[in-house]
Amino acid sequence: MKNNKWVAAGVLALAACFQVANAAVSVQQAEKLKGELTPLGAERAGNGSDIPPWRGGLTVPTLDYKEPGQHHSNPYPQDKPLFTITAENKDEYKEFLSEGQMALFATYPETFKMPIYKTRRTAAAPEWVYENTYKNAIRAELGEGGAGIRYAYGGIPFPIAKNGLEAIWNHITRWRGIFFSRRSSEVAVQRDGSYSLVTVQQDVLFNFYNPKSSIDKLDNILFYYLSFTKSPARLAGGAVLVHETIDQVEEARQAWGYNAGQRRVRRAPNLAYDTPIAAADGLRYADDTDMFNGAPDRYEWTLVGKKEMYIPYNSYDLSSNKLTYEQVLKPGHLNPEHTRYEKHRVWVVEANLKEGARHVYSKRRFFLDEDTWAVTVVDQYDAAGEIWRISMAYTKNYYEVPVTVTTVDVFHDIKARRYHVQGLDNEERGTVDFSLELPNDQYFTPSALRRRGKR
Repeated sequence: MKNNKWVAAGVLALAACFQVANAAVSVQQAEKLKGELTPLGAERAGNGSDIPPWRGGLTVPTLDYKEPGQHHSNPYPQDKPLFTITAENKDEYKEFLSEGQMALFATYPETFKMPIYKTRRTAAAPEWVYENTYKNAIRAELGEGGAGIRYAYGGIPFPIAKNGLEAIWNHITRWRGIFFSRRSSEVAVQRDGSYSLVTVQQDVLFNFYNPKSSIDKLDNILFYYLSFTKSPARLAGGAVLVHETIDQVEEARQAWGYNAGQRRVRRAPNLAYDTPIAAADGLRYADDTDMFNGAPDRYEWTLVGKKEMYIPYNSYDLSSNKLTYEQVLKPGHLNPEHTRYEKHRVWVVEANLKEGARHVYSKRRFFLDEDTWAVTVVDQYDAAGEIWRISMAYTKNYYEVPVTVTTVDVFHDIKARRYHVQGLDNEERGTVDFSLELPNDQYFTPSALRRRGKR
């Protein structure tokens, strides 16, 4: 009995520790979001040299922005590179680079470059997102085992993150608008620079930010995703529907595929973790998408700390409709002439594969932009612990909303010397349109997928 008593006491103590670890911050701490910190939890002050203070971000469209969904002009056309990092001088800047970025210089010493521009803290969100973020700070908690979140809605759940799981959940649930539609292409670029486009039409409704929703109405749904393939002809008409759940351990994401040739809708139960994505030609796995998505339960997460780093930012030139895909895509990597990197503070989160868990990546190191909580760079390691892949999200502020999200995501395999790109729309008539009315409840259902697929 005595032993049982001590066991029970130990269990209660562990439970108490777990509750403290999961607890929201105090009102006093949350008040920092109105002064010392930005409304989303970044340091408001600059670093005194090359990172400026945050002064509200970019919230006004450029004068030539007239129509929702049109391509964005660069709000800083006068900016020129301050300097360029190359394979020759990379060691001078390595404290501000990831291991994966250093590996890109080593893999492509003649061609990979990082033009460094003046840092502009353009990130911004609507006021109601800031208000919800403050509320979340004092009420949001991690779910059991960190597989989900509770008591959060409409804003960053953990703006004053205390651990790696809270930080990665901030990325998963970050502000990306409410509903958008977009036509874009993805490509797997081979060693010689050749590629074949796969063009899709995507509609996404972020239920977590749906003004018609609430904490009580989320029903464990983070977002709804619908994608129709437009080309090439052999794939045209195919479609994918996803109901993305928040806690995917409790309830796995629901996915359906429509086969145009068979005219049938089927469940796709294995679209998770390290399932290869067909259109990526083996260069992207399911949870690589969006730099990371889905259940975090196969890894141990550590919040390493914060550092200054050169990351893709304000990528207006890269997404310009004045460029062709041929001008953007080069052997090994994107054309450096059109990329832009800036020094920003990032949160560093490391994920190590749990003992007994299975995944192709033994370790992943994530670098989250402090102003948005978006993962902008990921270093990924193979089973032997060697750097294998590096992913980068080239973000910009869609200033008409405002929301700072990726324009293209790039997934490098430095061993295969190939890379995959998502989100190309330079040659499309428009880009992401955030202005559309919210669809009805039947829009993201399997039956609607079947009806629309028959058209």
